[in-house]
Amino acid sequence: MRILILLLSLLLTACSTDQKTLLPVDENTTMLNIWGRQNNDAQALYDARSVLRRPLDDATLTAQQQQATRSDGNATQALFRRLPNPDLEMYIFPHLAGSEGVPVPGYTTVFPFSNRVQYALPGERTDPL
Repeated sequence: MRILILLLSLLLTACSTDQKTLLPVDENTTMLNIWGRQNNDAQALYDARSVLRRPLDDATLTAQQQQATRSDGNATQALFRRLPNPDLEMYIFPHLAGSEGVPVPGYTTVFPFSNRVQYALPGERTDPL
């Protein structure tokens, strides 16, 4: 019995350590220091992002303006608008298919009313009444 108590006490003392050894604490670290380091990281991130923000130069601005002005390509799209092609949405209920009776879950499918794309003539109304 004494040997068991001796072994048990030896086992418990071998696993024990003091808090300062296990979790060392820096005396100079305060919440204000931790907050200041976090704030400096945020400032560094803001500085890195501000480097990426740059004003548009004349070449980029001209390229963007050319996309907005009317040309032969986008004039055709403006004159000959696509006519609306409404869709018929149909729900297929769950069912059994084939000779084996394989279950098929319900699903939705879409059928366009017109087979091909149709264009309006210049000046023809394309919006719904």
